[in-house]
Amino acid sequence: MSSIRRPRRHLLAVILFVAVTVGSAWAFAAPEGTGLPLPRFVSLRADEVNMRAGPGTQYPVEWVYRRLGLPVEIVAEYRTWRQVRDVDGALGWIHRSMLAATRTIIVTGELQTLRRQPDPAAPAVAIAEAGVIGRLVECPAHLDWCQVEAGGVDGWLPHTALWGLLAGETVE
Repeated sequence: MSSIRRPRRHLLAVILFVAVTVGSAWAFAAPEGTGLPLPRFVSLRADEVNMRAGPGTQYPVEWVYRRLGLPVEIVAEYRTWRQVRDVDGALGWIHRSMLAATRTIIVTGELQTLRRQPDPAAPAVAIAEAGVIGRLVECPAHLDWCQVEAGGVDGWLPHTALWGLLAGETVE
């Protein structure tokens, strides 16, 4: 009898091991994603967007954003959910349907002077306060300046005065 039990126990252990391994592999498999590079920046598609504690509606809402066009940084993807970081460093999950590929920036620091050309001596076209959201037009590779449009005004701001693009990122 003992010789019969051992193979059965062994077989049961193997079946249990395979079930746990396959189940774990399925649960922790690489999540479906877009294949786009991470991190990357996008913007909020609506004027009210929930950021959740996890990738699903079963997770609690941690933040409600009320700023259409606010830039957020996607740092991870899980199926239809994107883990994002905001300008203040808050991290959470937003459904992809609430995100737009439109590139926007948010002005940081003190008052910033938008210039007619990418030169600190160029004529001013507007003054932007910290927190102003604008559309990112371009950030040429050879400049440390970006062209933005905010409130119907086009101008140039130093890359360091903006949040919504990666360090050294070129946008054309």
